[in-house]
Amino acid sequence: MGTSCDLFCRVVDNLGDAGVCWRLARQLASEHGWAMRLWIDDPAPLVGLRPGVDAALPVQVVEGVEIRRWPKEFPKVAPGDVVIEAFGCELPAAFVAVMAMQEKAPVWINLEYLSAEDWVAGCHCKPSPHPKLSLTKYFFFPGFVPGTGGLIRERDLPSPQPLVAGRELVVSLFCYDNPALPALLKAWAESDTLVSCRVADGLPRQQVERWLGRAFPVGASLCRGSLKLDALPFVPQPEYDRLLADSDLNFVRGEDSFVRAQWAERPFVWQAYPQADGAHWPKLESFLGRYGRALPKARRTTMTDFCLAWNGRGDVAAAWDAFRQTLPALTEHGHAWAAEIACHGNLAENLVRFCRERL
Repeated sequence: MGTSCDLFCRVVDNLGDAGVCWRLARQLASEHGWAMRLWIDDPAPLVGLRPGVDAALPVQVVEGVEIRRWPKEFPKVAPGDVVIEAFGCELPAAFVAVMAMQEKAPVWINLEYLSAEDWVAGCHCKPSPHPKLSLTKYFFFPGFVPGTGGLIRERDLPSPQPLVAGRELVVSLFCYDNPALPALLKAWAESDTLVSCRVADGLPRQQVERWLGRAFPVGASLCRGSLKLDALPFVPQPEYDRLLADSDLNFVRGEDSFVRAQWAERPFVWQAYPQADGAHWPKLESFLGRYGRALPKARRTTMTDFCLAWNGRGDVAAAWDAFRQTLPALTEHGHAWAAEIACHGNLAENLVRFCRERL
């Protein structure tokens, strides 16, 4: 019999948690033969990420993954061999009690958020015994270095395509509400370089509408000076991966699109999920330091300055011209970086290996 797994996900306020959990569930099912049961409190985000999902159904099977709505009154079900608690979502107490009653307790994984901070490797795979029950939870950290869980990377990931010489600069835009965006759009419109910006649906398109002062519905295209804007529909994950691989520069956010941009091997600008206590700044700075350490100092500084400005520290319009000049070097750097982080194995493989040793 193959390994069975319950993966629990709560949708907080964006698509990231659902996107990461769906990718992982799909990969564990398709590439490793695990019997996956995905419990999600709000299946609606999955509808756009994977057409064919019906948000109204309490139970459905898509791509070999059993998707179940996570109800307030949790049913009496036997846990799988592995139980994954995504991003500290806190398992139902009744389910934890059933876990403790099993003849052999499941391998309990707390899948953590991605960070490049130095402390991550030291906390990866550390056990946390339950204070009352005969259960142990293990903290599993994605990461960029040896000694972490690596990053999600499926076998069917699209290959980066050769860039088209002489074309306009093709940009994909996916961001949270960002006060820096209007200044950057204005800089692009007034630039000597033609910029073709593919605007993701949702918050990015709404912000572009406010900047334009007019409706900008999905499917619309218009030009402002040197800037051409295209309002894209929400696309499934495989199509979004292809969009990143076909763009010259990608603006991404959160965790899921952040990782996909790195596999696309293209220059990218990351907007970390903004937190009121400023906890996102150490994550951003740690990543920029790690990602840019192999770049010559001047290019590393230019890249860092622009990324910090995009996140609210600096003038993004003033930093744009210098950053644009670094894009060819950052494209070459993207190839080397993807090869480096791939050496640590992907998250699903590392997770399967860890659990197999404990089953």
